[in-house]
Amino acid sequence: MKFVILGFDGPEGRAKRKIYRPAHLERMERLNAQGRVVLAGPLTDSAGSLIVIEADSFADAEAFANEDPYTVNGVFERVEVHPFMQVFPKEPSTTQP
Repeated sequence: MKFVILGFDGPEGRAKRKIYRPAHLERMERLNAQGRVVLAGPLTDSAGSLIVIEADSFADAEAFANEDPYTVNGVFERVEVHPFMQVFPKEPSTTQP
């Protein structure tokens, strides 16, 4: 299942983001290599970040969000997790005709 994680930066988010970015990116690269990250990046209005992941359950997605260095170290003041259904782009079919 796919989930959207929205992390909203706190008042010191920008300064803390610079400090914890290497740890955040290292974790994201590792999870991306495992096929768990669909897409991710910062919101360009500096409000926070958007991450779309593959997870087995809502609890798994919440754990993913809560264990992120940005969450643990207070870059994100608030984190939301929502189930997500991808419509576009269409995912390649896994069945053969």
